[in-house]
Amino acid sequence: MRVFSGTSNIPLADDIAKYVGKSGISAMLRKRFADGETYVRIEESVRGCNVFLIQATSNPTNDNLIELLLMIDACRRASAHQITAVIPYYGYARADRLVDPDRRRREALTSKLVANMLSTAGTDRIVLVDIHSPQTCGFFDIPVDHVYASAVLEQYICEKELDDIVVVAPDVGGVARARAFAKGVNDAPLAIIDKRRDGHNTAKVLNLLGEVEGKTAVIVDDMIDTAGTICEGGKILKERGARQVFAMATHAVFSGPAVERLSSGVFEEVIVTNTINIPPERRFAQLKILSVANVLGEQIWRVHEQNSR
Repeated sequence: MRVFSGTSNIPLADDIAKYVGKSGISAMLRKRFADGETYVRIEESVRGCNVFLIQATSNPTNDNLIELLLMIDACRRASAHQITAVIPYYGYARADRLVDPDRRRREALTSKLVANMLSTAGTDRIVLVDIHSPQTCGFFDIPVDHVYASAVLEQYICEKELDDIVVVAPDVGGVARARAFAKGVNDAPLAIIDKRRDGHNTAKVLNLLGEVEGKTAVIVDDMIDTAGTICEGGKILKERGARQVFAMATHAVFSGPAVERLSSGVFEEVIVTNTINIPPERRFAQLKILSVANVLGEQIWRVHEQNSR
């Protein structure tokens, strides 16, 4: 087994490597030329090895994606036996359908395109964490292991021993995720926020379905991008009498005004995982970061040993 990492999230990759018994990630030279081109070179033999490449395609999305493709190509040309791309955060996951029929669907189906690129580059297997739409796994013509961070998040909430929890779906599309999470936290009741979008990265909250008065509300989502949706949800929950509100998501994208919104006092805590590396300047007092290194490390070990999940 060899475990390599791109530049997107080296701390997570190092923890994963240690979980599977390595002293750290394997040696790889990664650099960018003056014109912005990326260069990758494997610094040790991978001939006949099971290679795991850990790279989140988070911001800068295109740079990280190209770096991952080059890592795959380098390992393929170095005669690796099997190449598994471990993608803690799959960029372009939201571009998974054609949503503009009035304009004859003149859009790129980018999530499918990225899946094709990864397969064509030479990937034998993919490991994903909490992808935006699980059906996106069907875009791949190679085996996909879709793992969930819910066990880590549920354990944290259970250990806090909060009273009268109600799990809140931030929109109708997140009901299945919120329902599964609610079952994992002592079968808590469920509430749903009725949200309508006016455009990309914008949302308008219209209504709340369910009882939250006097309860501890936990909003559960797969990602927090600009935080507009989840903050509007937090405000309406407080208006409807929630005693305290927690925000919880797997992927901390934190684009644009997200940090300012999340640290404004709407939430008691904002709980995320380390699928995306959050630099110190993007952290704030209410932020709690949980590690998914053990979850991914266990999945890597099972792939290597060919054990069932």
